[in-house]
Amino acid sequence: MLQSNTLWGVSKQSSQRKISAPSVVVASVSSNGMPADRNVSVLMRDNAPSSSPSQSRVTEIEQPSTVGGGVEDVYGEDTATEDQYITPWTLTVASGYPLLRDPHYNKGLAFTVKERDAHFLRGLLPPVVVSQELQVKKMMANMRQYQVPLQRYMAMMDLQERNERLFYKLLIENVEELLPVVYTPTVGEACQKYGSIFRQPQGLFISLKEKGRILEVLRNWPEKKIQVIVVTDGERILGLGDLGCQGMGIPVGKLSLYSALGGIRPSACLPVTIDVGTNNEQLLNDEFYIGLRRRRATGKEYAELLDEFMNAVKQNYGEKVLIQFEDFANHNAFDLLAKYGTTHLVFNDDIQGTASVVLSGLITALNLVSGTLSDHRFLFLGAGEAGTGIAELIALEISKQTNVPVENARKKIFLVDSKGLIVKSRVETLQHFKRPWAHEHEPVRTLLDAVKVIKPTILIGSSGAGRTFTKEVVETMSALNEKPVILSLSNPTSQSECTAEEAYTWSEGRAIFASGSPFSPVEYNGKFYASGQANNAYIFPGLGLGLIISGAIHVHDDMLLAASEALAEQVSQENLDKGLIYPPFSNIRKISAQIAARVAAKAYELGLATRLPQPENLEKYAESCMYSPNYRNYR
Repeated sequence: MLQSNTLWGVSKQSSQRKISAPSVVVASVSSNGMPADRNVSVLMRDNAPSSSPSQSRVTEIEQPSTVGGGVEDVYGEDTATEDQYITPWTLTVASGYPLLRDPHYNKGLAFTVKERDAHFLRGLLPPVVVSQELQVKKMMANMRQYQVPLQRYMAMMDLQERNERLFYKLLIENVEELLPVVYTPTVGEACQKYGSIFRQPQGLFISLKEKGRILEVLRNWPEKKIQVIVVTDGERILGLGDLGCQGMGIPVGKLSLYSALGGIRPSACLPVTIDVGTNNEQLLNDEFYIGLRRRRATGKEYAELLDEFMNAVKQNYGEKVLIQFEDFANHNAFDLLAKYGTTHLVFNDDIQGTASVVLSGLITALNLVSGTLSDHRFLFLGAGEAGTGIAELIALEISKQTNVPVENARKKIFLVDSKGLIVKSRVETLQHFKRPWAHEHEPVRTLLDAVKVIKPTILIGSSGAGRTFTKEVVETMSALNEKPVILSLSNPTSQSECTAEEAYTWSEGRAIFASGSPFSPVEYNGKFYASGQANNAYIFPGLGLGLIISGAIHVHDDMLLAASEALAEQVSQENLDKGLIYPPFSNIRKISAQIAARVAAKAYELGLATRLPQPENLEKYAESCMYSPNYRNYR
């Protein structure tokens, strides 16, 4: 007999038909608080045409009888031959065993006794009930037993796929220890071996095979309210080069930090890899490679796929979804930013995020070396996305402080690429993004010679070439400056221009040093030196939060300057006394909220914000919008 306990409360008089299908399991609780019979019949709408246009068809799905014992093949899987199609039924409410396999809602042993009764979990878990705090303590104890960084990375990814809130709780409360695990430098190795360690997808893979169907692919993603997308084509992963489809580790890692450090809801984050092939012969010959086995698409074929993707994102998620370009090669990164910067809310972390965090460090370093930015001379090793992006933001800040044209501000900044110092005589052969930095100067072939003739006070490495800040280079910088500022920014650690130990030792402890990847404290002549990490994670989570809470429609350079200044203000005198030009990561959520408030304020000032009226206290509003990883109570 049809029960009254139905999803829509449709009466039995409606037209019905019975079909053979799995029952829908509903977590039902009786009036006395104990679980009711969970095997209830449920009515489901049937979209099949009925005999009368005005008559709604209803399908009754009944629990199959098991009076005779045994298990009935309700799905048809056992009786179907291998060449026959079966239906992948998933008609269940989150309760019982499926609840324990749902990373969004699973709490493991933290389910209370009441929740275990209400959601049919009795017997599926050991009887003990533990707190989330104890789970964090246990997971960290387990994590510290792993000696290999990649093992820690895989353990963290397994936890994210099993218990989302515990993953973020663990990461937030142990950010200084786990940040190098979920992101650089370990994520670089993870990308290199992604095909071998791949278990289940954590984002969308959009390849040339999906051309013409990208909107359909986006709609396959289960979450519909997306606020941030991190997308890569895998051509320039960190300093490791072309890793093709295996670059997916980067968007996944970045978005983990958006949630943990910036408070963006995990369900609002979408990692995307655009697979246009790879020119990495080793990957093309690797039997475990998970991407397209073809050379990279270029030109019109590449541009059309990216254009379809950008238009599909805007159509599916609206104009206020933030699209972060990540680890695209130079020749595409600048073009994409220029092409879509006026039509979409786009941000390139390699160009803009790196620039903002480095500028913040330089503003702070002025407290240790005196003077203003315009008093210093800058020399870069590396003239790609990061190098030219940092140089341009420094020039903008100098222009803002001194009221001189940005073209004049650029004259204090020199760049060295693989062919030597960028000078006017090379302008015809330079890529367009390098040309603003071609100054009137004699050609200089090596970095060491450039240091000798330019006499920089600040040396910045963004070359992706390890150990290029040699002993001679550092010693020359130290001879020219009482406190040379040396930033070795390339990732991962193996590609760093020099180590912290080398910088402090070769400068006799006088260098003001920061790096892209973390280094342990260094002892020199009985004194300990703790180097800072110029990590983009200081900037992009707060920047993204600020763009979202203001409803910004474009990213403006003034927002990046505001983020840099906000970060610099978080460095205490105690940090400066230790030689640190960045604040500790332990307070990163508070820092992100302050950066978000400054970015949002700038969006309102520039007329780029759409969320009106403007909140009175943007910092408190930003904090109130941040995702909390604490467990929720279930009915």
